[in-house]
Amino acid sequence: MADNTVFDSVFKTIVHKTPQLMVPFINEAFNRSYPADAPITQFSNEHEGLRGTTIDDSVFRLMDKIYHVECQSTPDTNMVIRMIEYDFSIALEQALAAGKPYEMEFPASCVLFLRHNTATPSTLEIKVNLPSGESFMYQTKVVKAQTYSSDELFGKHLLLLLPYYLMRYEDSFGVIANDSIRTAQLVEECVELNARLANAVLDSGDRLLYEQLVELIIKVSDHVLSKYTTLQGKVRNAMGGEVLELMNDRAERLAREAKDQGYKDGIKLGVQQGIEQGVQQGIEQGIEQGIEQGIDGIASQLKERGVDDSLVEAAIKAFYETRKAQESPEC
Repeated sequence: MADNTVFDSVFKTIVHKTPQLMVPFINEAFNRSYPADAPITQFSNEHEGLRGTTIDDSVFRLMDKIYHVECQSTPDTNMVIRMIEYDFSIALEQALAAGKPYEMEFPASCVLFLRHNTATPSTLEIKVNLPSGESFMYQTKVVKAQTYSSDELFGKHLLLLLPYYLMRYEDSFGVIANDSIRTAQLVEECVELNARLANAVLDSGDRLLYEQLVELIIKVSDHVLSKYTTLQGKVRNAMGGEVLELMNDRAERLAREAKDQGYKDGIKLGVQQGIEQGVQQGIEQGIEQGIEQGIDGIASQLKERGVDDSLVEAAIKAFYETRKAQESPEC
């Protein structure tokens, strides 16, 4: 699988399934101070640029402003052109949707570079010349994932960047894989990262977020270590692979137990309800049979005393009609 496919997939998963992780990232990239529970409204539509490029739905409104974040795995000199194209399309679409075709609000945009080099700028800029002779510089923020230490990631709650953490060692994987000491050091670092993630997330009771991040971390590490299977396996386990598998096994076991208990409780409840219903029906049937037997006995006695059969049958008919009328609900 190509780099961009894996990394884009992980980034989209974060944006869609854990959007709360975007808040501290936006605070860091744009020097804002949104609270951790700030409401996020995601824009689900995709946009197609003039050159046929697709703008993924990493566009959202965070409280008072629209933001657009793109994840880029490698440096790209044309990225600034793509960003102004995307941002213009987003601004135009929002203006039309709001019924204000003569006023456009450009999103605050940012590019997350997973890899960078010495030529990667801290800000993307493009000069826009207007027909009037005026001009301005259009800027896009840049965040370089590999410049953040593990202490900074946890200190600033930039958990969004954790899945890409091991990419900083890509150029050294071959050496690390053939050096037992360096392998042990990397594994120890991975164990520490997982422990810090567990402390940061599990202590707050968010088991789902922990599982999601571990899965994404392993997805990226499996990809970048695909040529070094032994090291890949050690890193996978150190990053929480075994813990995640145990948690998933436990979740499946609890689900099966709950299902089995549901069947048992359902059967027990059904039997109990059946007994209660049977008793009630038995009482009703007994009363009904008693009434019928009583009427038959009285009718026999009347006939034995010489009362005309037609009169007896008329009396019985009148009794049942009166009873039926009493049992019918009033209109």
